[in-house]
Amino acid sequence: MALRSLGTTGLQIPALVFGGNVFGWTVDEKQSFSLLDALLERGLTAIDTADVYSAWAPGNAGGESETIIGKWLAAHPGARDKVTLFTKVGSDLGQPGKKGLSGRWIEQAVEDSLHRLQTDYIDLYFSHWPDADTPYEETLAAYEKLLKAGKIRAVGASNLNAEQLAESLKVADDKNLPRYQVLQPEYNLYDRDGFEGALQDLTVRENIGVVTYYSLASGFLSGKYRSEKDLGQSQRGSGIAKYLNPRGFAIIDALNAVAAKHQVKPAEVALAWLINQPGVTAPIASATKVAHVDGFVTALSLNLYADDIAALTKAGA
Repeated sequence: MALRSLGTTGLQIPALVFGGNVFGWTVDEKQSFSLLDALLERGLTAIDTADVYSAWAPGNAGGESETIIGKWLAAHPGARDKVTLFTKVGSDLGQPGKKGLSGRWIEQAVEDSLHRLQTDYIDLYFSHWPDADTPYEETLAAYEKLLKAGKIRAVGASNLNAEQLAESLKVADDKNLPRYQVLQPEYNLYDRDGFEGALQDLTVRENIGVVTYYSLASGFLSGKYRSEKDLGQSQRGSGIAKYLNPRGFAIIDALNAVAAKHQVKPAEVALAWLINQPGVTAPIASATKVAHVDGFVTALSLNLYADDIAALTKAGA
């Protein structure tokens, strides 16, 4: 499996990261283990999760995804050295004081995540959301302590815009604190405005790694949703309705055309398009079946032609 450098972290990862938000939500523990086994067997060794996954599912409180990953690691001696683990802090866990990016909460939250993951270090620790109530200096100083203690190896941020990321970098440089080394933005063939332009330019200029989430637009870019009646195919269907419009269908038509030419699936083309975008290190994509994991391998080996990329880019412009 070919690897890419993840910004300035020193981490080397495949050009696709597995999204662990499905663990404890759309897949149970047994199926999660099967997926993790398949990922390791195929060399897809980067796994993204968060402390809040999957609190939105009925009966869950958050931490379910990390807990499942931790149980899998415990059942597979030696696996920890083979995988690169991303997790996040900052989302509201629904309990007093358990949200945001204060130094106090980061110090507690990282211990909670380490316990659930059954490991003594996290490869990449993300600020999940901006926190207007906490100065960057306080957050970055907390990460500095964790880096020095060896509890995390690198730091990243999710959902920052260009102005916020630039300000965080300035504070880090002015105060001699750790910089955010990786950005996790929402980005796919349909949702492009939030990343393309100033933010993308900044990440390229500053050599910040980029791992994109909602890389398949909650599954819309798989091509299986063509009308309102199709939304019931998935527990994520309610989030897909917004894509059922002329622009969305134009993107699907372009995906289908390129997929037919290469004899692959539309989702694999959508991921390959992302992999080829300037500044993008790797898209994050989740799966509920081992067959989906095989599709990720196909996406990684898919060589899109320049006219393929141009047609896809134009369709979603």
